[in-house]
Amino acid sequence: MIVLKLGGSLLAKPVLQQWLLLAIEQGKGQLVIVPGGGVFAEQVRVTQKQWQYQDRIAHQMAILAMQQMALLFQGLCTELVLINNTDLIAENLQQHKVVVWSPDITELDALGIASIWDVTSDTLAVFLAKQLKAENTFLIKSAKIPTSANLQELTVAGIVDKACAATAEKLNVKVQCLQNNQLSFFESILGTRIQ
Repeated sequence: MIVLKLGGSLLAKPVLQQWLLLAIEQGKGQLVIVPGGGVFAEQVRVTQKQWQYQDRIAHQMAILAMQQMALLFQGLCTELVLINNTDLIAENLQQHKVVVWSPDITELDALGIASIWDVTSDTLAVFLAKQLKAENTFLIKSAKIPTSANLQELTVAGIVDKACAATAEKLNVKVQCLQNNQLSFFESILGTRIQ
């Protein structure tokens, strides 16, 4: 099983649809997509600065932003199945589907995930990968990613969230960042797993 986090920044790029189509064509039964929050989460950041409400409220709103993005993904590719309960993900993969995780705040709270901006969809993808015992976790980014960069360096560069590297290390989850133009590379990974 592979966890594929599609960053919210992809919403501004035509390549988003290509990633979703690749998921449907070659990811059935093996791929769980985690949506970023994109412009929806950015609006939360803007309004929190303006109104100074608590991080806990902002975190809940950012989770809703991920849910909105999950719905948008399904709107672009109707074969995707939205799941908000992680216990149901394996069952849907066994039915040869491609799942988009639409995270539930209650479930995240039960896992003890911090309600702070250091924890975004990057870190949530790591938590999900651990829960699902996924073999690989890929974070797809619009930023340029140096070939040799590790997660700590990508954190310093602001490419992944501040909690991602430490969480991946603590949970022993293998994480790799890819640029949004690395479709062929990811396709080769899916192809290798199918054979």
